[in-house]
Amino acid sequence: MSKVDRRIIKSKEAIKTAVIELMTEKSFNQITIQDISDKADVSRRTIYLHYLDKFDLLDKLIEEHINELEKLREASSEKSFIEGGLIWFEYLERNYLFFSTMLASQGNLSFRNRFLEFVMQGLSEEVDTSEGKNDGLSHEIILRFIAGAYVEVVEWWFKNEMPYPPEIMAKQVGILIERIA
Repeated sequence: MSKVDRRIIKSKEAIKTAVIELMTEKSFNQITIQDISDKADVSRRTIYLHYLDKFDLLDKLIEEHINELEKLREASSEKSFIEGGLIWFEYLERNYLFFSTMLASQGNLSFRNRFLEFVMQGLSEEVDTSEGKNDGLSHEIILRFIAGAYVEVVEWWFKNEMPYPPEIMAKQVGILIERIA
């Protein structure tokens, strides 16, 4: 098992933090590799050593978070919407800068859509339209309704600087999802 040099880890973290911080200041299209290099206090060469370009950097950063959310979804699959939601909201809170930037940025509609699809995928098996309160309703419509509401609530939470702690968010959102799903 090879050890990754701590300097590499530190450089990559500085680069990722720099691009997110820069996105809070200006649109992604206006950000240059030199901007990222200056903000991260690394050379342009270091950035190109790890990433093809700024788009590759952003794609890898997004992929990292989606992979982490996937692990959380698997870890919370046997939990209630409230318990599972708490795991998610705590992760979102720990990664506030990334998610608030990505969801608030008009230039990153692609991330919002990817996040929406991810939430829909996670809820897909939970939505039952075979009988009961959702009998006869379209699985796709219910799924889009719940996932869209979830993403909107997360966006609102970030835009308002997390006015409620993760516990309250998870409880209230979990109760609402349970009522519908």
